[in-house]
This record gives sequence, structure tokens and C-alpha cells, in this order.
Amino acid sequence: MAKTPSKKAAKTPAKAGAKGKGKGKKRVESYSTYIYKVLRQVHPETGISKRGMSIMNSFINDIFERIASEAGKLSRYNKKSTLSSREIQTAVRLMLPGELAKHAVSEGTKAVTKYTSSA
Repeated sequence: MAKTPSKKAAKTPAKAGAKGKGKGKKRVESYSTYIYKVLRQVHPETGISKRGMSIMNSFINDIFERIASEAGKLSRYNKKSTLSSREIQTAVRLMLPGELAKHAVSEGTKAVTKYTSSA
């Protein structure tokens, strides 16, 4: 009777190539570069601490997640399988308050226009 492989053996990943080149360091994605660029535009003389940058990065990730989730719900509600700029725009209007939503929509529209004209 043939022996079946154990569950532990099935979960163990295969070894790296013969030359011993393993996986490199996992990249951690962050918005810190962009946060810093915006800070320079708004307040050129002001800096930001590592903790402040971490908080801003978490804030942007949270807002991104909320908008993406809301846009997905809108897409499903309208029986569409593709997220378009229209769903994102509506999600932004629903998620952000008043003047902030208007500003975000105008900046988003400007970015999409710039992208489509360059492509």
C-alpha cells in the first residue's frame, strides 16, 4: 500500500534553485514618498516624524479600502463586473464630507483626463 504524504509535507514550499538564490526581501509598499511631496507643496518648511508618516500612511490605506469597498458595492448593485471612474467618483461622494468630496472629485477628474490624453 502506497504511503500518502503528510499534511506538513504538502504545506512545505519547494527549495530555491540549485545556486542557492533565495527570495529577496519582501517589498513593503507605502505612500510616504507621495505624502512627503504633498507636504512640501502645502508647507515647504514643515517636516513630519516617522510616527506621523506611519499614521498618515495608515489613514490613506483606510480611506482607499473604504472607497474601493463602496465602489465594489456600487458595481455589484448596478450588475457591472468592471470598476470604472464613475463608480469611484460616486463612492468618493458618498464617503467624503462636503467640500472635501468636491475637491477630491475635481482632482480625480483632472487626473483621469491627464491620463487619457497621454495614452
